[in-house]
Amino acid sequence: MGSKNKLKRFRENETFQNVIQPERDEVLNGFSLKGKWHAYFKNDNPIVLELGCGKGEYSVALAQNNPQKNFIGIDIKGARFWRGAKTALEENLTNVAFLRTQIELIDHCFEIGEISEIWITFPDPQIKYKRTKHRLVTKPFLDKYQLLLTSDGLMHLKTDSEFLHGYLLGLLHEG
Repeated sequence: MGSKNKLKRFRENETFQNVIQPERDEVLNGFSLKGKWHAYFKNDNPIVLELGCGKGEYSVALAQNNPQKNFIGIDIKGARFWRGAKTALEENLTNVAFLRTQIELIDHCFEIGEISEIWITFPDPQIKYKRTKHRLVTKPFLDKYQLLLTSDGLMHLKTDSEFLHGYLLGLLHEG
C-alpha cells in the first residue's frame, strides 16, 4: 500500500465514530474509557477484545454473528484496521469498535475484570529469541490478560504455528 493511501486512511479514521486513537500519553495518564466501555457502547453486553486485529475482518465477523456482545479490535496500525472500521460503519454495526494502541498498554485501557473474552487470531509467532518479548502469548502478556478478564473469562488463540502452540503449552504447564 502506498503512503498516499495510508495517509488517506489515517485521515478517514479520524472521522469514524467507531475508531479510538488516543495518544500514548493519554493512555498512560488516565485513559478516559478505562472502566467505561459499557457507556461507550451504551449497553451492558460482554466486551470481547481481538488483539492484533489487522484489517479487522475477524472483529467485524464476530460482531455480525454475536449482536449480544461488544467487540473491540486492537492494533497499532490504524491504516490496517481502517477496512474493518469502514465495513462496520457501512453495515451499521454498533457493537464493534477499533482501538489504536500498543497491546503492551491494554492494562491502561481496560479495568480489571472488564473483559469477558480475548481473541488472538494468527499472531506473528516471533520465532527468533530476541523477538520473544513481542509474542502476544508471553508470561507478562498472559498475566495482563488474566487481570483484565472476568472470573469466568475466556482466551481464544488461533494459530497455524506449531512453534507458537508448543511455546504456549509450555508456558501453561509451568503454571
